[in-house]
Amino acid sequence: MKMEESVSNAISFSDDFVPRIMPFVHKTLTNYGKNSFVWFGTVPSVYIWDLDKIREILSKPLIFQKLSNPIIEGLVTGLLSYEGDKWAKHRRLINPAFHLEKIKKMVPSFYMSCCDMLSEWEKMVPSEGAFELDVWPYLQTLTSDAISRTAFGSSYEQGRKIFELQKELGALLMKTTISVFIPGFRYLPTRRNRRMKHIKKEVESLLLVLIDKRMKAIEAGEAITDNLLDTLLESNFKEMQQKGNKFGMSLQDVVEECKLFYVAGQETTSTLLAWTMILLGKHTDWQGRAREEIRAAFGGRQPDFQGLNALKTVSMILDEVLRLYPPVFSMARKTHKETAIGDLIIPAGVNLVLPSLQVHHHRQIWGDDADEFKPERFSAKAKGQQLKDFPFGWGPRICIGQNFAILEAKMAVAMILQRYSFELSPSYSHAFTAVLFLQPKHGAHLILRRL
Repeated sequence: MKMEESVSNAISFSDDFVPRIMPFVHKTLTNYGKNSFVWFGTVPSVYIWDLDKIREILSKPLIFQKLSNPIIEGLVTGLLSYEGDKWAKHRRLINPAFHLEKIKKMVPSFYMSCCDMLSEWEKMVPSEGAFELDVWPYLQTLTSDAISRTAFGSSYEQGRKIFELQKELGALLMKTTISVFIPGFRYLPTRRNRRMKHIKKEVESLLLVLIDKRMKAIEAGEAITDNLLDTLLESNFKEMQQKGNKFGMSLQDVVEECKLFYVAGQETTSTLLAWTMILLGKHTDWQGRAREEIRAAFGGRQPDFQGLNALKTVSMILDEVLRLYPPVFSMARKTHKETAIGDLIIPAGVNLVLPSLQVHHHRQIWGDDADEFKPERFSAKAKGQQLKDFPFGWGPRICIGQNFAILEAKMAVAMILQRYSFELSPSYSHAFTAVLFLQPKHGAHLILRRL
């Protein structure tokens, strides 16, 4: 209830919103200082603020393992939640799908998805004058379309069913998580529990059809395409051929990784784009600087990988958006034995909370203007400092799809700024929803004008 109350009302951009997102953490740190800890039931949790300690924790995934998350694990397991040898095997087998050479070949898919979104905008925005539009649902459609194309080689219309089912399941899981906890209640045949079970079966059935079709094609010698599923299946097939079946992924493992493509690949990028549009709508000077850079790189032509990769101003903007509004606003790890972290001795069974949102806004790290939008802090000269923000995690478990998300976001920003100027609408309400990802609660209302 504390969290729900804290994010229910809109605030101004000048207000410090961090205490509203994690009010309990803020209150604890304010009252007891940085080296404080709290009890969640019978489990102690220590807040880790020091960047050297955060770096050490994130660089040792075998010692500091992730906590279980009932919402995420109810949606999908896969690489995100595995530990130890299973995580290492899956990371090794999935890595080829996210090599830079593979991601380069996904640029045309990103372009097609952006074209689909912009063609919808063209139907609404007049040739002259302004038009108000909530771009948030369109950005969600864009990123779900992009992940459908790049993961399965299908369009959004073909992959929409999987996406919609996963979205419904996520909403049901959130309702379950914030309800009063009753031991064993999730196993009762309630209407909600039956629906969640049905959704899981339907998603798996749809994915199994896609996977089975591609596996048979690959085994028959059909050419491998550049989508994520084909690359994963090829990597897995080679591993089993060379080392034996037990060294590869099971069919269920592949299904879970495909589900993860949808959840991680869609939500994080749509959230990044939404906050980018909101901040560029407020800071139109930076919007203008980004547009000049994009015009110099592409003019009115289709953006390509080399040009997108060279966009320095756009990169600075995206880095600053990720600092201010990281999609995942807190991370947690746990200890299984007594462990030293710098000058701290942490007993076994302690949770370590890495409050990334607070670290990203800490004045001792970023200066007195830590809450302000200043992309210049990520200029080439300033980037030399190590681990000051970690929106995609850090170390061996850094998000495998980081380059994928950034390249997709650059394509979208470039194509939008080629065609439109925009500003925040008076109807925009600066409020947050913060369950799994830090998202705009009431959408992203902008005033668009064609260029």
